[in-house]
Amino acid sequence: MLRGLASVGYVADDVPAAARWYAELLGIEPYFLRPDAENPAYVEFRVGDYEHELGILDRRYAAASADRPGVGVDWHVDDIDAALERLAAMGATEHEPKTVWEAGFVTASVLDPFGNVLGVTYNPHYLDVLARDRADRPAAGD
Repeated sequence: MLRGLASVGYVADDVPAAARWYAELLGIEPYFLRPDAENPAYVEFRVGDYEHELGILDRRYAAASADRPGVGVDWHVDDIDAALERLAAMGATEHEPKTVWEAGFVTASVLDPFGNVLGVTYNPHYLDVLARDRADRPAAGD
């Protein structure tokens, strides 16, 4: 049934500002904007090795109440400390401190400037799945 992260939805009071912030963080522009690029109420990025979808919705259209933080998930990163440093430099604040778990898992989370929980994790399982997926792919030209 649940086969992996497909999309993540965040909310923001200022979608254009959130889109700019995430574009800077991710190093890519959103590929989908509705209703238009001038006044988006929703933007979406394709992120990472499996092109997971990261959407940002105007809080006015979100099911959650205005005082409730937006949705957050954990994203795999190769270096937790470097990720937390960059996020802090971009205005994110600590939500949950860095925690080292068994089997090499490391987690932390921040609040982005728009009130969303952004979790980061060093996840050995993610790396195992990625390695297995790459090993299963046919070589170029096969």
